[in-house]
Amino acid sequence: MSDGYLCNCLYFTSNRLSRILTKMAEEEFKSAGLFPSQAFALMIINRNPGISQNNLSHELDIKPSTTSRFIDKLEHKSLVKREVKGKSSFLHPTEEGVDLMGTIEECWKNLLNRYSKILGFEEGEKLAQSIDLACNKLEQDL
Repeated sequence: MSDGYLCNCLYFTSNRLSRILTKMAEEEFKSAGLFPSQAFALMIINRNPGISQNNLSHELDIKPSTTSRFIDKLEHKSLVKREVKGKSSFLHPTEEGVDLMGTIEECWKNLLNRYSKILGFEEGEKLAQSIDLACNKLEQDL
């Protein structure tokens, strides 16, 4: 990238990084039959059986409508069961959802190894921590 204006723009560079990492993650998660965001949702549900759909949205930092789409797809794949009580939905992993965790963890490990080979493990970890810190600071202004 030769244009200094774009290289020094946090908005542009963060979106560029996101596109690159999304492509890498989607390639790694093909073996699980899930998109990375769906895998995150399933991991949280497996670690917190009975989590409310609202709490899952909060954990993933996404809109409830997006969470509903994730859950619909995970239900369609028989990985999650939705229990409705009043206006709230509570999520439980199915046996298939629990069984897929080994594959999901392997996909995350492969993704970590893939970008760590390029960036270096410590550099990737520092970058993730810096981005998280920036997100926390910027969210305070929203």
